[in-house]
Order: sequence, then structure tokens, then C-alpha cells
Amino acid sequence: MTGRKLQTLVALVLAFAWAIALGFGHLNGDTRFLDRTEGALTDLRLLVRGERPAPDLLTIVAIDDDTAAKKGGYPLPRTELARLVEEVARFEPRVIALDLLLVDRGDDAGDAALARALGRRPSVIAAAAVFPDAIQSVDASAGGAMSRLPRAEKFLLPLRTFADHAASGVVNLNTDASGTPRGAPMLFRTGDKVELSFPLRVAGLAEAAEPVIRRDGLSIGKQRISTDIDHVLPLGFYGPRSTIRTVSAVSLLNGEVPPALVQDRIVVIGATLTGGGDTFSTPFDRITPGVEIVATAIAHLMSGDGLRRDRSTRAVDAALAVSLTVALVVLLAWQRSAIALLLIAAVLLMAAAANYAAFSRGIWLSGALPVAAAGPPVILFGAMQLWLNRRQAQYFRRKSNLLQQFQAPAVRTWLTRDPDFLLVPVHRDAAVVFIDLSGFTAISETLGLDATQRLLTDFHTLIDRVVEDHGGLITGFMGDGAMILFGLPESRPDDARNAARCCVDLCDRNEKWIASLPPAIGSRIGIKVGAHYGPIVASRLGGDSHQHITATGDNVNVASRLMEVAAKHGAALAVSDDLLRQDGSGSALRESGVLTGPKETRIRGRSRAISVWFWRSDSSGQDESALLR
Repeated sequence: MTGRKLQTLVALVLAFAWAIALGFGHLNGDTRFLDRTEGALTDLRLLVRGERPAPDLLTIVAIDDDTAAKKGGYPLPRTELARLVEEVARFEPRVIALDLLLVDRGDDAGDAALARALGRRPSVIAAAAVFPDAIQSVDASAGGAMSRLPRAEKFLLPLRTFADHAASGVVNLNTDASGTPRGAPMLFRTGDKVELSFPLRVAGLAEAAEPVIRRDGLSIGKQRISTDIDHVLPLGFYGPRSTIRTVSAVSLLNGEVPPALVQDRIVVIGATLTGGGDTFSTPFDRITPGVEIVATAIAHLMSGDGLRRDRSTRAVDAALAVSLTVALVVLLAWQRSAIALLLIAAVLLMAAAANYAAFSRGIWLSGALPVAAAGPPVILFGAMQLWLNRRQAQYFRRKSNLLQQFQAPAVRTWLTRDPDFLLVPVHRDAAVVFIDLSGFTAISETLGLDATQRLLTDFHTLIDRVVEDHGGLITGFMGDGAMILFGLPESRPDDARNAARCCVDLCDRNEKWIASLPPAIGSRIGIKVGAHYGPIVASRLGGDSHQHITATGDNVNVASRLMEVAAKHGAALAVSDDLLRQDGSGSALRESGVLTGPKETRIRGRSRAISVWFWRSDSSGQDESALLR
């Protein structure tokens, strides 16, 4: 097994073990460190899903600011509270749910009146569980359906006066670190007692059926409700405050509320006044009265429209987290490139879309667990892959440094693709350009070694940039000159055109560079360029220890001699008629600068004359007639 495969196998095993551990913890409710992230993702999904109409079977009677101002302040006097319950009972609701703690005695007459009012209709009064250190402790030492119920220190129950006429239920809610209620526990216990929750007690009375507790949920009559670990009912908010129909208590007492809003409905009486203290933050509203949260839980129990989050959905969460983690690690190992990133992005988008699709249908799949399961392994494995790839790249970079330094980029690419490139000489047509820095030999005597080297470096750098811009190939720098080919590594129809453009650009940019030099240097140097087009022989020249790629043939010699012709006629560039004809109409030599010719010219070392054109830039100031003399 290769090192890379072994690393991938180890990464897969570790990622799988990590995901399994998280999935097992999530299945048993032991990943509370993810609650904050899960809460934020749940809020986002709720907001994207948007507001929903609440079931038309509840009405909230709000003890609001107006009620407190007109009926004796808050808490309401027991006589006023009794009047309110009497007025609600008069319209024959299914259940009266009093979301108020009645643990303290009031005046005897008021307490008696309230007890009589509660006895007129099926009623439920709020109780509260008190937990040590504000933590709902869980004891899972015993098995069974109630093994993980929140263990309270004690219960705050209604006074016996009221408890004899109404049922009671615990109103505590589960909130996350941000204070947002995420669930309503259905059962609570102390060391020797179990209490039903307020919403469950209300729903049982409304259905005239005792709740049946099961390991993975509960039943109320024919309604089967799934619950999460610890028998917690997940909350899926319908919208901002008052999404559940809400009427003011003072309006009800004044006879301003239609009876249809109360009759045969569950009526929840609770406080909504400013400063009442019983408020929570939800994704739809930063200040939502607790009575509306409790009413939401009751609506879920009655209509079954809440979010489903139970052991089966948690098992799906665990399986998806493991599958996603393994899939992403495999993708990173399989394709170490942009394709892998695109595939990973596609997988993540599909996972997010599937998660939201399930959520929009009432199935609460975890958003934080897949992130926590897949994130660390993928990041660590990806970082390891990057580090290994970088080390490998550095190794190959060191091995190819000499090639990179002594061969043109195009030749390097071609040699990498075809190591036998030009082992056999190739005949082809090409444009050949020579450039030379005139006056360099004389000025180098006085410049000094370092200044001469800097001058040559600037000159060679300029040539390299211009040639690369136009797709040419520098076969070599020869002291204060260079040989350039257009036609290697492969011939192209526009080689002559690119060569002409390169010549113009070389002349223009070198002229500007020379003008930028100190006058003592710039006034003593210049450039000369020769360009020709025709058949050449491209090959590798040299021995076994060193080779270089170059071109040979008569046409190469002609291009070199044309530099002398340019200097003799006072032009920056001498170009053969062969190249200009191959370039065709619209040549850069005709569209910029001054082009004169052709002139039949004898080339040193050749018996026959050739037609030569002379080019200079517009700013050179050379007399055109002088170029033809």
C-alpha cells in the first residue's frame, strides 16, 4: 500500500470514528455543546419557512397593560381574576387554562370566588418545577420510559383551595443558551413524584382522555405525538406574538369579545403586560409572552403540527452525519483539485437542501451535527493534503529549477509534455528576430562591472516581457543581444504578424527605456533589430552534458545581418520583404511609425541582394529620405 493510500485509509478510519462518537452522543442527547449552533440554524430554517397560521382551536385571554391599569394592577386581585374566569366559563370553553402561579393566599372571599369559577368548567392551573442551580438534572440510571425525566428539587403547586377544583400542570420550558424556548417537557419528577406538564394536562382535558406515556412519545386519545429525549415536545413557532388569536382580558370583561372566540375552544389566560417578566425571545419576535409559548405547545399536542424530533430522527441525523463525513473525506482523497471543491460544494448544497426540505415538512433534522461531524475531519484532512501536496510540489520544483531558469516557458511546457521534443531536427517556416544593444561594448569599458550587469539585466528583462506578450520564443541571450523565434514550439498562421508586432513593441519600449537612463548612458547606446521570414531547421544543439534549442539555416543568418543593415541606414528596424508579405495587409509596421522601402540591399556573406524595409518610430525624428540613401 502506497503512503498516500495509507494516509487516506487512516483519515477515513479516524473520521468515521469521530462521526460515530458524535452520532452516538447525539442519539442519547449528550451533545449539548452543539445547542447554540443548532438553535441558530433552527431559527434560520424557521424564518425561511416563514409564518404559518395557528390552529383555530385556541384563544389567549391576555392580562395586558390595559387590564392591569383598569382592574387593580398586576397580579390581578383574586376577585377580578375570579370575574374573568367566570366570564370565560359563561361561554362554555372546552378547557380553561390558567397560566398563572396561584401558590400564595389572597383574601378569603376572592380565593373562594376563584375556586368556584374554576369548578364551573374543566380547568388547569400552572405549577412550576424548581431545579437546583437552574439545571434540569437527569437521572438515567433506571431504564424505562421515564428514566431520563428532568429531576426537580420540588414543585410549586397551586393552593389546595384551587387544586380541589382544577387540575395542575408544570409550565417550565427548555431554553437554549440564547434564551429561546426549544421544547416543552411533558413530564417532571422529584424523588417520589411525577407531574404532567401544563400543556399535556390541558390537552388531556380537552380530549377527555388520560395521556399514555410511551418510550418514544405519548398518546392522547387517538392522537399519537412523538417526543424528543426526556419526553420533550419540540416547539415550532407559528410567527410573532399574537399569531395565536389573542384578546384582552378587559375587553372580555366589558363584553366586547364575540362568544364564538371562546365557545368550545381552549382558552389560555396569561400575562402579557409590559414588565410582567414572563417573556422569551423567538426567531420571529424578540419579546414573546410566555403564555403564547405555552399555547404553542398546546396547539402542537392538539393538532399534531409541531416539529418531529425523536429517537428515529436522531438516528437519521447520526447516519447522515457519518455518511457525509466519509463522503467528503473520500472526495478530498479522490480529487485533489478544483473538481473536488466543486463536488464537495455540491454535496453540501444537496445536504442543506434535503435538511431544509425535511424541516419544511415538520421533520427536525439536526443542522449542527453534520457540521460538527464533517467539519474537523475534512479541515484536518484537507490541511494535511495541502501540506503534503506543497511538500511534493517543492520537491519537484527544486528538481526542475534548472529547466525553468534556462528554458523559455513555452519550451518547458512542451518538453514536459514531450521529452523527445526536437531530438530529431524539424524543418519549418518561422519568423526570426534579432535584437542588439548598439554602443554597449564601448560604454561597458567605463561603466564598471556592477553597473554593466544591471544595464544588461534591465535590457534582457524588457526583451523577455515583450516577447512573452507576443507569443515568441527567446532561444538565447547573447551578451547584449537576443535571438527570437516565432514558429516554435509549433508553427501558427500568425507567426509573421506576431513577429511584426513584437518588433514594433521592442523598438518603442526600448526607446522609452533608453530615454529614462541617465544622459551619460542613454546618449551613448541604442538598439538595432533585424527580422526575416523563411524556412529554418529547429533542433537541439550541444553534447550529452548540455543542450539548447535553437534554429539554424540561411534565413537565420539573414535576420542577424539585417541588424547591421538597420544600423548602417540609421533605422531601428530592418525587416525583409518576405516577412512583410507574409504579414499581409494591416501589418503593425504599416499602422504605426514610419515604414519606408523596399530597397534592394546586399547582405554580408551572401551573393544575392534582398528587398529590405526600414522602420522607425514617429518620435525618432529621422528623415525618411535618409533611410533610403
